Amino acid sequence: MRVLAIGAHPDDVEGLCGGTLIKCAARGDHVTIMIATNGNVGSPTLGREEIAAIRKKEAEASAALIGADLIWMGYDDEFLFHDHETRLAFINAIRKANPDFMIVHGSNDYHPDHRISGEIAIDCRIPVTVPLIETEYPPMSSIPHVFIMDNVGSIGFDPEVYVDVSDSFELKSQMIKCHKSQDEWLQHMYGDDYVELLSRPSVIRGSAIGVKYAEAFRNLPLYPVMGGSHLLP
Repeated sequence: MRVLAIGAHPDDVEGLCGGTLIKCAARGDHVTIMIATNGNVGSPTLGREEIAAIRKKEAEASAALIGADLIWMGYDDEFLFHDHETRLAFINAIRKANPDFMIVHGSNDYHPDHRISGEIAIDCRIPVTVPLIETEYPPMSSIPHVFIMDNVGSIGFDPEVYVDVSDSFELKSQMIKCHKSQDEWLQHMYGDDYVELLSRPSVIRGSAIGVKYAEAFRNLPLYPVMGGSHLLP
């Protein structure tokens, strides 16, 4: 299968569904990570272009650990909007990845970039198949199924399906650690330990099903339903 995980920022995917992507790659799926914004305001000391370039390299290193393709959209951090140009760019990127299913942010996550990127991706799932919407990449032959990934901090999210990621958690942690600049930023902003912060949801979800680490998802409850929980590893 072909799998596309869409995160608003570099490191979002690793923290919220990285263990699942590792298991997808291990079973032979073609995994693509798509990142909407470039993280260009996420530094207390560096300029916008410098930190954006660093964050792109970190994202590339993380994706390489599992052999995933990376689609870097490059929108400004904190200023992602759902407009005509952005929707077309998402349609083109999704067509490039050509996924059987997508994993996206939910509508009630804490960050506007998270909510908007998820909204755009969901609104593109049907247009990616429409021939008269012309982009660089051709229309897909079928509508991808969509999974909603957990919210940051597991706040306000009601899981429908869990993936046991106990056996992939060590590699997930390595992916998270690739984002060294984000560790510095979160220490500056919130005083949080970066790996612990992004690992916390896996501990919470694991305890719910009696395993050490798990990740939580929901199927998108909108017509047409193109798949189901059996698609997850």
